[in-house]
Amino acid sequence: MLIDVALPLPLFRTFTYQVPDGVTGSVTPGSRVVVPFRNRKEIGIVVGLAEPREGMKVKDIVSAPDDAPVMDEPLLALSRWIADYYIVPLGIAVRSALPAALTGVNVPVPARKTRRTARIIMELPTLMRRDRIFARSPQQRALYELIEALGGVSSIEHLEEQLRFSASVLKGLVARGLVEIGFETVERDPFLTRALRAPDAHEPSTAQAHAIARLAMAEPGHVALLHGVTGSGKTLVYLELLRRVVIDEGKTAIVLVPEIALTPQTVDRFRAVFGDRIAVLHSALSDGERYDAWLALRRGEKRIAVGARSAIFAPVRNLGAIVVDEEHEGSYKQGEAPRYHAREVAIVRARAEGAVVVLGSATPALETWANAQSGKYELLTLPVRAGGAQLPLVQVVDLRAPRGKAPPSDVPDAAAAFAMAVSPGLEAALEDRLRKREQSILLLNRRGYAAFVQCGGCGDVAVCPNCSISLTYHRTPERLVCHYCQHAEPLHLTCPRCSGTRLRQRGLGTQQVERLLAERYPSARIARMDVDTTSGKWAHTEILDRVGAGEVDILLGTQMIAKGLDFPNVTLVGVIDADIGINLPDFRASERCFQLLSQVAGRAGRGPKGGEVLIQTRSPSHHAVRCAVTHDYHAFVAQELAGRKYPPYPPMLRIANVVLSGTEEEATARLATRAAAWLHKLLAARPAPGVTIIGPAPCPVERVKNRWRWHVLIKAERPQELGRVGRYLVERFEVPKQHGLRMTLDRDPVALL
Repeated sequence: MLIDVALPLPLFRTFTYQVPDGVTGSVTPGSRVVVPFRNRKEIGIVVGLAEPREGMKVKDIVSAPDDAPVMDEPLLALSRWIADYYIVPLGIAVRSALPAALTGVNVPVPARKTRRTARIIMELPTLMRRDRIFARSPQQRALYELIEALGGVSSIEHLEEQLRFSASVLKGLVARGLVEIGFETVERDPFLTRALRAPDAHEPSTAQAHAIARLAMAEPGHVALLHGVTGSGKTLVYLELLRRVVIDEGKTAIVLVPEIALTPQTVDRFRAVFGDRIAVLHSALSDGERYDAWLALRRGEKRIAVGARSAIFAPVRNLGAIVVDEEHEGSYKQGEAPRYHAREVAIVRARAEGAVVVLGSATPALETWANAQSGKYELLTLPVRAGGAQLPLVQVVDLRAPRGKAPPSDVPDAAAAFAMAVSPGLEAALEDRLRKREQSILLLNRRGYAAFVQCGGCGDVAVCPNCSISLTYHRTPERLVCHYCQHAEPLHLTCPRCSGTRLRQRGLGTQQVERLLAERYPSARIARMDVDTTSGKWAHTEILDRVGAGEVDILLGTQMIAKGLDFPNVTLVGVIDADIGINLPDFRASERCFQLLSQVAGRAGRGPKGGEVLIQTRSPSHHAVRCAVTHDYHAFVAQELAGRKYPPYPPMLRIANVVLSGTEEEATARLATRAAAWLHKLLAARPAPGVTIIGPAPCPVERVKNRWRWHVLIKAERPQELGRVGRYLVERFEVPKQHGLRMTLDRDPVALL
């Protein structure tokens, strides 16, 4: 039998192999097979049967490691769509849909974790019989009755280490034929150790009830945008939809969240309603934990998959609903091939499998909003906060107003430094919350201690040797770090250019603000949440659990604290510097700024005490800031869309960003110029209506990880034409092998940096 196999290689083709006699594993479509390829072994996925061709020489597969396919036909079809739409080889698309434990030849599939158990095999229903059997063995009786109280089975580790029963007592029960020793599979689900919270008892508001009713009537494949202000109760709508789909109809569901930090809160809320039907899939889990969750979903033991981007590939059957929470978030876009967007994949999967999709956001992506306005998606609105709570009062602090002179870094002045970071209004608000024992959240979307270090004599700035970016100063541990390639070096004591010693730290980072807050409020309990403090496996969870338990007075962090967090005692949100990122050379910069400010403002006032938000900015008249202050999404959209008409950018049209990179600057520039000329020549020979080519030009960040970067934009009015031109470029344009030259195509990019 001949089979077609997709391999995870940068080649736009499948490979034909023969299945020899004696192979015992599954070799049907969706099965894994180990095959020889260029003097090595690769794991591929069977995508179908192959027809013999005259003169064709084929190799035998090495083995088929599984008894059943690891992908069903719907997931295989979804992988084909990803390969076609995002213009990547099928093998690479297939690889993204499987857990890492199943994709490597030399990576063994994690064995199911087991534990030794003691199980009662002979019941003793009468006291008289127990008195007779255990007349001289009181410890055996105590152990027997304890196992009985634990449901008739218990782990031996628990009995011996936690309850302090000796092994000899257990052996005595085994010798009497009352208990047997065996093994049971243990599910590696770290979330099962978290205490179940009581379900929230909320009566749906009129708007929530309308949204729930509309979703209950939705046809298979229906897509709805749930646009609700922060705190409007979108989660209740999700829960009611899933209650109907999972409990009433017996189907399955997928819930996507944009940040790992949000997963514990989301899982807690869903487990309160659905118990152990939940499986969690995200990158913080070990391969074994992730494989166990994947396997439980595939076997139908779990009915709801919750996780970040890759959870869209959960191997559930009879799919009834997909929820994409905070659908506007850029983290739903995969950064490497295949560069898929989980929101778009969710819609395609739902339509193919007959599920309902809910896209939830207080600040929807402009593309999603345009689809809702055109009628492609149904628009469901939650215009007010749940329970009658009011949106917080938002005030702007103009940082252009004089507030004293910044102190030189070599003569530290804590009071002056604090005054430069925290305005008098924000300072008074913080002190008021500390006095009332209420909680505050402070956002500064820049980690590290200082943005860069500059010589006060010649003005030289410490830059990364590998990237076109300044080095960020980190104080703990003290070093200069590149946030693109992670290059690190010691802090310079003298300027490399002029040997001067007047080195100044410029720009605030979360480490510095944390120190200033600790010095100003020594009794305050402060927690910092950024990439540096959340690198541990459960660091996100531990910090947020402390906040929820009231053990933190001030939570300081980067954008990861702006989304989805719900703490009723948070009555103040302060934005230390709203201008970070607002003027980046990217057409989405204003949209991201508005979304971030609106989302973090929504963390305040979610309880009966109300809330207040202070935004510090040097651009108070910018429309992203003005509209965030008034919670006016519609006004922001109107102004932002007007700015994307000329020159046109999404959602007015579709784009693909073609990035040419290499280790030599001139060779990279020549390649980019040649690629743009090739595209112009292609369009002249094969006209594609509505397609235009922009560039070439250096990327805004010209060099990353010692690779020079140029890009060319392909704009198209119709997605079919964009796909046709992009595929022709990827498959036909020849990239020389010297100077490490490469070309990547990112369709529907979320950033152009």
